[in-house]
Order: sequence, then C-alpha cells, then structure tokens
Amino acid sequence: MQIAKNKRRRLEIIKEIINTQKIGNQSDLMRPLLDAGVEVTQATLSRDLKQLKIAKVPDNDGKYIYTLPKEDNMGRTQQYNSTFDMHPQVGLGGFLSINFSYNLAIIKTSPGFAGSIAYDIDTGNSPEILGTVAGDDTILIVMGENVSHERAYEVLSLYIPALRSY
Repeated sequence: MQIAKNKRRRLEIIKEIINTQKIGNQSDLMRPLLDAGVEVTQATLSRDLKQLKIAKVPDNDGKYIYTLPKEDNMGRTQQYNSTFDMHPQVGLGGFLSINFSYNLAIIKTSPGFAGSIAYDIDTGNSPEILGTVAGDDTILIVMGENVSHERAYEVLSLYIPALRSY
C-alpha cells in the first residue's frame, strides 16, 4: 500500500469520504483513510478537519456527522450563518417550542439538536442574550434584564428561522 504523503491529496480524500459516508468522529474517519492509502496521526487529522472548516451537525437520525462547508460557483468557501445553512435537510432545525419566564427562555428541540442551536445563538453575540445552556433536546437561554419577550423572539428568530412562523 502506497501511503499518501501529499497534503493536498489527503485533504481531497477526506472531503470525498465526508461527502459520501456518514462519519461521526475522527476514529470513524481513520478506517476509510487507511483503506484509501492515507496514514495520518490523530493530531494531523484534527488540523486537516479544522483547515477544511468541517463542522459536526445533527443528521436526520439525531446523530452528529461531519459536513463540509458549501462553496460558491468560483470554488470559494462560504461561511455558514447557522446549522440550517450547513444541513438544509434539518428543516426546522429540530425546533419544537419556546416558553418564557421573566428573563429566561426554554427551547425544546428534537433529540440531538439543542447543542447546534445553542452554539448558533452563542456565536451570534447578540447583546440581548447573556448565554445558553444546552442539553440533548432542551436549551436554557438567559436574556438581559430588560429584554422583552417580543424582542427575544426577534433576536432568536435570526438563529431559529422556525420562530418566524411560531
């Protein structure tokens, strides 16, 4: 077996594997890489995934899998605005409901979706949102003291499109 030492080739093989298989972690990725003649350390693989801007998103079964960023028609990588952009089949992003109590909100999601939604909210750096805590299917959102529930809906709908019609 010839071992691939060319980084460009290795990155192309990683992209091909992620595009054609459901890969949930680096260990799952190592086997098909070895089958393709690529021997790589975990540290190098981790750097490759970061360079390729590969993200983990929930699939339709609620399991997390690697996905590649989308590219424009010129082959340039485009940043995702949210989990919904990365994985369109997520649909409503697993969103089920939202309820408020003073400056707290509880969002219920399908199993496996809460972490991705909370990540989108946290990385949005909205001044109205102090932070989130996510479980598997529930997100606790802490809002600033004087943020109305109406304003919270507006802000959260930027990250949870399903709120626009809720």
